[in-house]
Amino acid sequence: MKNYSHFILLLFFTLLANSCANNEKKEVENIDTNTPPTINKATLKSWEIENSVRALEVINENTIWYAGSASKYGYTTDGGNTWQVDSLKINDKTLAFRAIAATDSALFLLSIASPTFLFKTTDWGKNWDIVYQENDTLSFYNSMAFWDNKKGIATGDPIGGCLSIITTKDGGDSWQKIPCEKLPLTEKGEAEFAASNTNISIVDKNVWIATGGTKARVFHSADYGDTWEVIQTPIIEGEQMTGIYSVDFFDNNQGIIFGGDWNNKTMNSKNKALTTDGGKTWALVADSLAPGYRSCVQYISEKTLIAVGSPGISYSYDGGNHWNSYSTDGFYTVRISPSKKTAWLAGKNKLGKLNWD
Repeated sequence: MKNYSHFILLLFFTLLANSCANNEKKEVENIDTNTPPTINKATLKSWEIENSVRALEVINENTIWYAGSASKYGYTTDGGNTWQVDSLKINDKTLAFRAIAATDSALFLLSIASPTFLFKTTDWGKNWDIVYQENDTLSFYNSMAFWDNKKGIATGDPIGGCLSIITTKDGGDSWQKIPCEKLPLTEKGEAEFAASNTNISIVDKNVWIATGGTKARVFHSADYGDTWEVIQTPIIEGEQMTGIYSVDFFDNNQGIIFGGDWNNKTMNSKNKALTTDGGKTWALVADSLAPGYRSCVQYISEKTLIAVGSPGISYSYDGGNHWNSYSTDGFYTVRISPSKKTAWLAGKNKLGKLNWD
């Protein structure tokens, strides 16, 4: 961790401009959407690791960060040929990370459970600063993302009748929690799933946050989190492990939600829905051959999507209306490289790289 040259460090933070996986796919314009990626012929390479990972950040084609259980995080700068692994603890307290995000000049790790710690590094993890801490016994944060180099957001389970949402406007140096009186109220038993760092999606000034449990809803802000609305969805709800596990938007209008019932992973109805109006309305996917439970879905292009979960990897070539199975290899989360030719995956004690060109 401590032997990288100053040149490499500067290169890293320059390339971080292409991070924030929720945004980078919208910024790359040289993708031929008429020729879908040959995911069905893709090659999957896997690495065994000593912890489970639900948080990935793709910086560029060769630099990828991850964070997971057992206080561990790691990164590669050579496309996965070698990995640097380290751990981050507080007074020997083992932490679990489910959220990771980056700006041009910094990388952030957010721990789950109480007390919650949000860490920031500007030097490849040589030094970490605690930029936010929450000690409420109910504190449990699930996802984090940045709109730009200054404005970011993180979200967690409800406390006091509303979602726990913190924002920053100074590049992550300080964070403020949005009071409940400025947020829509949650229902009893409604929460978020820390399944893949993707129950949050951002495009332009918009942010969408998905929930599950007794309610499967989407909370939306069109002004960087200043004002909010909440939309009911047709996704299955009512039980502790039902609801929306992942949300992604291709642009301001086109989006998808995916999830299901963790206790009935083969159930493939009422577990995925599409919107064309920015999340105001949602239509269930009717494909009877579509997959059941998935914990993460991501756009590759306007028409091509990939979804992963412990039951396997699936893909769609028509905007999410019909789906095919790539394999039964289980992963928790997936992120797409800027070139749209590679998907990076993470799961239980493993990382993966899916190449289709």
